[in-house]
Amino acid sequence: MWVGQRRAAWTAISARRPRLLFFIAADWFFCSHFLDRAVEAREQGFDVFVLTKVRDHADRITGSGLELVPIEIGRGASNPAAELNALRSVVRSYRSVRPDIVHHIALKPIVFGTVAARLGGIRRIVNAPVGMGFVFSSGSLRARVLRPAVRAALRLLLNPAGSRVVFENRDDLREAVTDGLVSAPDAVLIRGAGVDLDRFRPAPEAAGKPVVVLVARMLREKGIEDFVEAARILHHRRVGARFLIAGAPDPGNPGTISEPALRRWNEEGIVEWIGQRDDVEAVLAGAHVACLPSYYREGLPKSLLEALAAGLPIVTTDVPGCRETVLVGENGMLVPPRDPERLAEALARLIGDADMRARFGARSRQLAEAEFGTARVSEATLTLYRGLLEP
Repeated sequence: MWVGQRRAAWTAISARRPRLLFFIAADWFFCSHFLDRAVEAREQGFDVFVLTKVRDHADRITGSGLELVPIEIGRGASNPAAELNALRSVVRSYRSVRPDIVHHIALKPIVFGTVAARLGGIRRIVNAPVGMGFVFSSGSLRARVLRPAVRAALRLLLNPAGSRVVFENRDDLREAVTDGLVSAPDAVLIRGAGVDLDRFRPAPEAAGKPVVVLVARMLREKGIEDFVEAARILHHRRVGARFLIAGAPDPGNPGTISEPALRRWNEEGIVEWIGQRDDVEAVLAGAHVACLPSYYREGLPKSLLEALAAGLPIVTTDVPGCRETVLVGENGMLVPPRDPERLAEALARLIGDADMRARFGARSRQLAEAEFGTARVSEATLTLYRGLLEP
């Protein structure tokens, strides 16, 4: 019976352009991590819809030929009435768009989107955790309280029949399969969002003191405080370097670092907070070392992929996602999370050794070209969609 239904559905889809709907809570994250894939899908014959909370990127989404479906939805848990209203909005949107494939990105869209898809009879579901985020990385009371409920919801909704689950790193995929959250045949590895290899390119080292740069949202779990402490350690040891922090606070995340705190660090003179930058390629071109001491349970940090493409040596933590960007002793160093002393030691080695920086940086670029280009990631994603559409 199900085979006959699938063939009938395929016949209907093949008579028109298939409809692909992305569901993601924030428009900026869609543009940063999924816009290239969505545009490629449109060029490959899909009608593409983006269900998201619209703030600053509506023109970029619609200007790329995509259909924008606005929704008001928070990224974290709010009051039950608001959550129920948001779920109803998702269900209405799915019934209106009638997508053939839905691609849910991050935890809340996975939960709400999968419920809406099942209610609407949509079986072609792609769920993408893109890392486990605040709930699984923070030690706060709120995170500890939410963790069992989120895990239970994922066990129920992450991998329903007919779905595929995309992981950005091997550790998350292996853990999800081992824990029984995902069936091994349904687990797909697509390593990160990809990086534009033309936009991010190596540049000759700038003259002057070596510059160490951290690019991230300003979250504690990104290791910002550890970076500042490592810079403080090296300052006291009279290691000559500049330490830049690029990125903005994220008020929607409980782990955000406030702007006044960032300004106080600036005033201390140990690090330089340069805020949100749209010209990250220029920031990286002026840097000598890229650093991300995260313990956020990353998927695969895009800032590190950009640093690879820019030909920078990497210092990051030996945690899921981050470790995927480092070949130890070839293009960078791994340090334990939440260990400013070890972080300072690794940074000091690269700050003091220009030959090592050059050698590691060249290997970083090779790694970006071989494994993380945007075209490679887009093709892997489109292959997944095509497989779901097969009768």
